Amino acid sequence: MDTEIPSVNRVDDIRDELVALQGQRIKVRANMGRSRIVERMGTLVGAHPSLFVVEVEERRGRRARQSYQYVDVLTNTVELYDVNTGERILDFTPEEPLQ
Repeated sequence: MDTEIPSVNRVDDIRDELVALQGQRIKVRANMGRSRIVERMGTLVGAHPSLFVVEVEERRGRRARQSYQYVDVLTNTVELYDVNTGERILDFTPEEPLQ
């Protein structure tokens, strides 16, 4: 019997967790490809059916909104961290190596 949670249920779990975190400050670390990693601090302002929105601080006090997909969190393309503790939120790294 396979005890692995189907990925569809995991996406729902990610969405539920982020709905609970709305309004809180988080740090987003996104792998944009070609060795380009972007780290930003912001506030989680929305969790929609297929994506979530983070309002980030830009230079000179400006704010911008960035949207990310839940699947990016599942595949570790986007990592979320607690601003206060630095602890990773929603870590889906496999505990044992794949064979």
